[in-house]
Amino acid sequence: MNAASGPAETRSPLRVFVTGASSGIGAALARHYAAEGAILGLAARRAEALAALAATLPGEHAVYALDVADAPALAAAAADFVGRFGAPDVVIANAGVSAGTLTEYGEDLAVFRRIMDTNVYGMAATFAPFIAPMLAAGDVGRRRLVGIASVAGIRGLPGAEAYSASKAAAIAYLESLRLEMRPRGLKVVTIAPGYIETPMTAVNPYPMPFLLPADAAARRFAAAIARGASYTVIPWPMGVVAKILRLLPNGLYDRLFVGAPRKPRL
Repeated sequence: MNAASGPAETRSPLRVFVTGASSGIGAALARHYAAEGAILGLAARRAEALAALAATLPGEHAVYALDVADAPALAAAAADFVGRFGAPDVVIANAGVSAGTLTEYGEDLAVFRRIMDTNVYGMAATFAPFIAPMLAAGDVGRRRLVGIASVAGIRGLPGAEAYSASKAAAIAYLESLRLEMRPRGLKVVTIAPGYIETPMTAVNPYPMPFLLPADAAARRFAAAIARGASYTVIPWPMGVVAKILRLLPNGLYDRLFVGAPRKPRL
């Protein structure tokens, strides 16, 4: 996917913009791409954590302390990145938050809104300022818009009303975006992770099958992105489980999962 400006040895480095880059999957992706020689735009809310990560990475990178629910801040970051390095080859909307939510508790509505703002609106706000520069830059077929969804969006999980809803919305949004971008050659990649070792999953009080270390997950994510996979579940055994769950009739699914452990509420 590197841009060829002449012979293979003179290819320019990949340019990758990642949100939610301060920890977990985002940080693992940053480490992976930096090791490959990429120029990175790293965005997250925690400025100190971003700076600490960037200091450990080889190469030249830009750091943007922002909230992905702040569309003007993302637009400014995108303009800065494109102005300094050119249009990105890959934009990864990875930022996400998770918490147990129960609609019957009024105080959970604010948490519900925050999860939806970050996981859905924040994904669209991440892509929006980059699409025009990526389309205008030429060689569009090598460029990728990548959304990190979740297997939690395939069927609703008890106690995770907001998180499951947000990831289901992300999957549908990315599919719509893929159809919009297809005629123009810009690939949209949906990645639905299972359980990955991150601070987000560290609080889960239940067994997590097929748990994958973040750095191993990042390598698999990057391979799917390079292929331009339209939709993939990582790790693949969780994809098999997800397909089976999707096919279960509601009555059977309800009986199996009504007593499943819940993610803690904030």
